[in-house]
Amino acid sequence: MDWKHSTEPVEGRNDEYTLIRDAEDPLLGMYDKPLPCFGCGIGWFSLLLGFVFPFMWYYATILYFRSYYHRDPRERAGLAASAIAAMICTIAVIITIVVLIF
Repeated sequence: MDWKHSTEPVEGRNDEYTLIRDAEDPLLGMYDKPLPCFGCGIGWFSLLLGFVFPFMWYYATILYFRSYYHRDPRERAGLAASAIAAMICTIAVIITIVVLIF
């Protein structure tokens, strides 16, 4: 018996391509594009830049409360981290002002 093994998935149909899609999730490839701000997203970029320029935390907090992450759910964690950093910074400033006044 002489068995021929082909390296082609389907012989004779080399020029036909089928787009593979998931029937349950039609938006499967929607998030394949990289995030803005060097690929880390606006939230994480604001968190890192906020250590030098703290107003970036407040900008990201505004984006978080305006539900910016509905555009791309990958942004949610970074925006939430920036909102937490803004809250900590606000509490630290209030405590510093109270200590200096009294």
